[in-house]
Amino acid sequence: IYLLILGHDIHFHDKKIALLEAGPRKEYDRMPDSYSNRVSSISPGSATLLSSFGAWDQVCSLRLKPFRRMQVWDACSEAMIVFEKDDLDDMGYIVENDVIMSALTKQLDAVADRVEVFYRSRAVGYTWPLPSHSCDTSPWVQIELADGRRLQTKLLIGADGHNSVVRKEAEIKNIEHRYDQSAVVATLHLSEATDNNVAWQRFLPTGPIALLPLSDTASSLVWSTSHEHASELLAMDEESFVGSINSAFWSNVNHSDFIDAAGAMFRSAISLLKPSGTAVRQLPPSIAKVDPESRAMFPLGLGHATEYVRHRVALIGDAAHRVHPLAGQGVNLGFGDIACLAHHLSAAAFNGSDLGSLKHLLKFETERQRHNVSLIAATDVLKRLYSTRLTPLVLLRTWGLQATNALPPVKEQIVAFASK
Repeated sequence: IYLLILGHDIHFHDKKIALLEAGPRKEYDRMPDSYSNRVSSISPGSATLLSSFGAWDQVCSLRLKPFRRMQVWDACSEAMIVFEKDDLDDMGYIVENDVIMSALTKQLDAVADRVEVFYRSRAVGYTWPLPSHSCDTSPWVQIELADGRRLQTKLLIGADGHNSVVRKEAEIKNIEHRYDQSAVVATLHLSEATDNNVAWQRFLPTGPIALLPLSDTASSLVWSTSHEHASELLAMDEESFVGSINSAFWSNVNHSDFIDAAGAMFRSAISLLKPSGTAVRQLPPSIAKVDPESRAMFPLGLGHATEYVRHRVALIGDAAHRVHPLAGQGVNLGFGDIACLAHHLSAAAFNGSDLGSLKHLLKFETERQRHNVSLIAATDVLKRLYSTRLTPLVLLRTWGLQATNALPPVKEQIVAFASK
């Protein structure tokens, strides 16, 4: 995306841009019948970014599913919160990662004269220039590829995932924490066709389970749970696996009479003070079957680079930060990085500045860290708050969720933040 934005930027018409891609070229003229088990929740802001260079039209021509409502509730109480748009605008879109990659690949052809893509390439060595105040005034980062070729650039962008080699080679420290959870993903088929325009998430004591719409009859599962339970879910036969999912969404086995009574009293008090403040609870769909080959699992963690930039280097996306999937914001944080960095580089190119200079790279770092750190911290707090059965904390989160659900202005602020 970053390359496409700069490839279309008139201020970069005289610049050469290269992309090192370890994998092969991926492009679909027609999507396969089966859905991929790796999907992303795309915010309206990210969709606007993709629209700016034509990629969103390509996504729409392939496959996506909009959702207009999100219902989140606690497995240990009746507390819930509902997010929706009053004007019936889409809250977001569930898109397979392969669809996004195919759309971006297609758009790269339109800027082939400015952007060169090296597919199936791997960098095996980097030589860094010394800072500009040193006696060595070389402005180039030297990159050695596995096939023996050498490239040089005035600015290297590390967009190579949470195990970023660029970050490690640049000696940028990374704060990491491995959660005691793995995510199980799968493609599910509903018992009956519905509009299926709701994103569902229930917080279980072992972690959140989410059901994301793919079509009127299919949804994508993202179930964060203990490593042991995740392994058990992968080993189950189809009937047991489907039964576990339905039970996770419907069972009240984690309820207690005390919490239910306290929650009911608080909910009654809210309804007296604000009769129109509560949203209607919907029942989640029932799951009938799972695509046989779609089940997979991967470990979850938190990560954040102490610096996003160094002299002639910038990190974006998962190379700079890693977040729990419960908020569905991982890919949108990366898109926000891209838009911000492209904005500052475009201004630098317009002014004839050195693109690898820390002067404008630090502006990008400050702006994005201010946004990203707050979301990563909030997500981590939510993960920890809902990973317990302790009665005082269950009661606290029950009342907090009920109160927030009754305050439309607060919910509107949350939706606005997540829509960027």
